[in-house]
Amino acid sequence: MPHSLTNAIVHNINTTIMNQKKNLTLITALLGTLSLHSLNASVELLNVSYDPTRELYTEFNKAFASHWKKQTGEDVTIATSHGGSGSQSRLIQDGGDADVATLALAYDIDAIREKGSTGAFDKPLLAKDWQSRLPHNSSPYTSTIVFLVRKGNPKNIKDWDDLIRDDVSIVTPNPKTGGGARWNFLAAWSYGLKKFGGDEAKTREFVSKIYKNALKNGLPAAARAGTIAFTERKQGDVSINWENEALLIQKKNPDYEIITPSVSILAEPPVAVIDANVDAKNTRKQATAYLEYLYTPEGQDIIGRNFYRPIDPVAKAKYAGQFKNLTLTSIADFGGWSKAQKTFFSDRGTFDQIIKGARK
Repeated sequence: MPHSLTNAIVHNINTTIMNQKKNLTLITALLGTLSLHSLNASVELLNVSYDPTRELYTEFNKAFASHWKKQTGEDVTIATSHGGSGSQSRLIQDGGDADVATLALAYDIDAIREKGSTGAFDKPLLAKDWQSRLPHNSSPYTSTIVFLVRKGNPKNIKDWDDLIRDDVSIVTPNPKTGGGARWNFLAAWSYGLKKFGGDEAKTREFVSKIYKNALKNGLPAAARAGTIAFTERKQGDVSINWENEALLIQKKNPDYEIITPSVSILAEPPVAVIDANVDAKNTRKQATAYLEYLYTPEGQDIIGRNFYRPIDPVAKAKYAGQFKNLTLTSIADFGGWSKAQKTFFSDRGTFDQIIKGARK
């Protein structure tokens, strides 16, 4: 074979080998890029929450996403849905794909466990022990119920007694759809029991007069809707409202004042991972970390900045100045949420009877 032909064959072989190496290198790099992309793929969580937590979770979600990225290298985005706590609970019960629920009261999360449709893998939506998984009965913050009035307090509202006057118009949401509204009702009932020495009949009459004045403006579906009715639509003389909501309004607008009643109730909004959903979506690790982060120093500081009462002693001391001391009853005084819900807020329960009577 001629020497020139041999050289040509060798050259072609070398060229082929070099091209194959280049292709292999390109394929390896591509696979590496795909692998890296898979490792850093964004995880999406859905937090189904109650109405006045919008500002809280806007700030908290950003903080958690940054924390999670630094800790794991993984991007996480959190969408948050807001509405009346009872309505939000029913959305999850009916198949909503929430990773976590952060609702206004424990009954609304219990209802997900008891009434929710069966999730993936024939598994209940929520485990029975959900409330014992996190500290403080899975309530990372507390609040209470206060009154919001216009600057100068033109109707001279001082306590619950003033809310039954004929010249007072009240804004308070509907307990059938809103969680804060149920706390409002029980706070009023607590005052009545104290005022009348535990007399249920007199307490019922007293609370009935409050709701007769509330019906002048209808009953908004949720707490934020009530705030909008009072502050933007200028309905009512007083808004019975979450403490955190009232403090937020006062910070934004000096045209409003807060009246702290002599008796109110300790509101303990709980949080829970929705088991069937996170297992179906493979997001349990992220969802659990998200709720645990509420209990960290940074999470508790964000909670205090947004006018919720922190449970961590350091954050509690830091933000103590923005909260008034008052006598607080608790849901335990009503026999727990299961009993309170059945007695007061079930169909044809005490609230329904009061509204029926007030409309006559």
